[in-house]
Amino acid sequence: MNEQTFSLQPFPSNESPPNLKIAGNIARNGNKLAIRYILEGDLKEIAIATSSNTPSRKHELWKDTCFEFFVGIKNSARYWEFNLSPARHWNVYRLDGYRQGMQEETAFIILPFNIQNQPHKLTLALNVNLDKIVSAEQTIEVAITTVIKHRDDEVSYWALTHQGAEADFHLRDSFVIEL
Repeated sequence: MNEQTFSLQPFPSNESPPNLKIAGNIARNGNKLAIRYILEGDLKEIAIATSSNTPSRKHELWKDTCFEFFVGIKNSARYWEFNLSPARHWNVYRLDGYRQGMQEETAFIILPFNIQNQPHKLTLALNVNLDKIVSAEQTIEVAITTVIKHRDDEVSYWALTHQGAEADFHLRDSFVIEL
C-alpha cells in the first residue's frame, strides 16, 4: 500500500478564515483509492451544506464548499475530477486534456462517502475502486483540492500547491502525489 499525508494551502490572494486547517491522507492499495480530508477550525464561519438523506450526482458543486481531487494517468493528458459535497452530493468528470472534453464519467453510478461533522472539525472519507477508469498497473498522479465558501460568500481555494497566477486546480503541474 502507498499512503501519504497531505496539508492544503489557500491560494495566496484569498483571505482565509483564521485558524482553518485542511489536512488528511490518501492511499492506494491495488486499485482501491482511499482519501480522507480533515477540515478544522472555526467552522461557524464556513458555509457547509447540511447532509442530504438522498445523496445524488449534481453539477457545479464547486460553487459551494466542496472537497475535490483530480486523478491523472502518468504520461497521459486524460484526467478525472472528483467533487464531494458535505451534503453528500457528488460528481465525477472525465477530461481529455487541460479543461478539454469535460463530461460526466459514467463508470460511476454511485460514490458513497462518509461525513462526520463536529463543532470544530469536519471529516470526509471516501473509498473508491478505480478499476473502471484505470488499471492497477498504471501509475496515477493526484491533485487534492478544496473550495471553501465563507458565510460572507467569499470563496477560498485550497490545494497541495498552486502553480498558476490564478487558482486553477486543473493544471497538471499540481498533480504532485504519485500513487
